[in-house]
Amino acid sequence: MARLTRKELKSDKFALEVQHSVEFVSEHRQQLIRWGGIGAAVAVLVVAFVVYRNHEHGVRQEALHHAMQVQNASVGNQSSEFMLTFPTEADRLKAAVQAFTEVVTKYPGTDEAAVAQFFLGTNAVDAGNIPEAEKRFQLVIDSGNTTYGSLAKLALAQLFASEGKRADGEKLIQSAIDHPSNLVSKEEATLALGRLLQASDPSRARKLLEPLRSSPRSSISRAAITAVSELPEK
Repeated sequence: MARLTRKELKSDKFALEVQHSVEFVSEHRQQLIRWGGIGAAVAVLVVAFVVYRNHEHGVRQEALHHAMQVQNASVGNQSSEFMLTFPTEADRLKAAVQAFTEVVTKYPGTDEAAVAQFFLGTNAVDAGNIPEAEKRFQLVIDSGNTTYGSLAKLALAQLFASEGKRADGEKLIQSAIDHPSNLVSKEEATLALGRLLQASDPSRARKLLEPLRSSPRSSISRAAITAVSELPEK
């Protein structure tokens, strides 16, 4: 990913791999607010990068690859020459933040820096530093990187919702709906908006979620069916 351009991100193979990754992680990972999003986005980026890390071998790619290895390192006493391990979660998190910060500092304005900023945001959430997380996600959005910016919009909207700023979150998700990317489809963004509105506007949420129940993408259809079942009776 030395120069993984927007044009390359639009390749059919890349889109297919990301779609499969989204479907897997949406079924297996739950984080933060119950309607998820950030955890899935992180896993999607990890899988997508691993699949394409051999596309080009450059300095920026290697730096980001190292940071992702730290991000996904094991925690505990077990050791392996094939896997990076840290004694505690706090040690792993500290090392990951340092590695991603180095990518941002050394390679500003690049795709790698945008990915690193996103991970810094998710790690800030894990550390309970919500203001820092919001700042990082906003930096990704402001970078103009449409692909990763769409992920940051959903993540930031999720945080806004947790703080009771539903209207601000809705605007961000609507922007993702209006401008879908290879990592956040229109269906995925619509599902996120429906979940956001479940409590405050169940009628509108139902209108958004009902059509998704018949989506050909199993992860979307199952998530929509579950979300609709959680809505109050008409």
